[in-house]
Amino acid sequence: MRHIAILGSTGSIGKSTLKIDLATGAVLTHKQPEKPPAIEDLAAAAAKLKGEAARREEIFQKSAADLKTRQSVLDKKFDELFKQAKEDPDKGPPPRAFDLD
Repeated sequence: MRHIAILGSTGSIGKSTLKIDLATGAVLTHKQPEKPPAIEDLAAAAAKLKGEAARREEIFQKSAADLKTRQSVLDKKFDELFKQAKEDPDKGPPPRAFDLD
C-alpha cells in the first residue's frame, strides 16, 4: 500500500494536508493549519469597544439635541410662511393647464 501526501488549498479554509491511499483513492488523514487568534490583543479590543460606545453616545446626544431644536425651527418657518400668506392673500387656485385652452 502506497501513500501520498498532498498539500493544497481547500477554499476559504486555507492550506491543508491530505494523506491519500493511491490504491483506493481514500483520504487517510486530513490536517488543517492552526488558525491565528481572532483577537490579537484583548486590551486593545476592549479599548476599541469602549471608544465605539462613546462615539455612539455622542451621536445619540447630538440627535436628541437636534430633535429638541427641530420643533422651534419648524415653528419659526411656519410663522414666517403664515406672515407671508397674510401679507399676500391668495387670489384663488392657480390656473390648470387644461383650463387655458
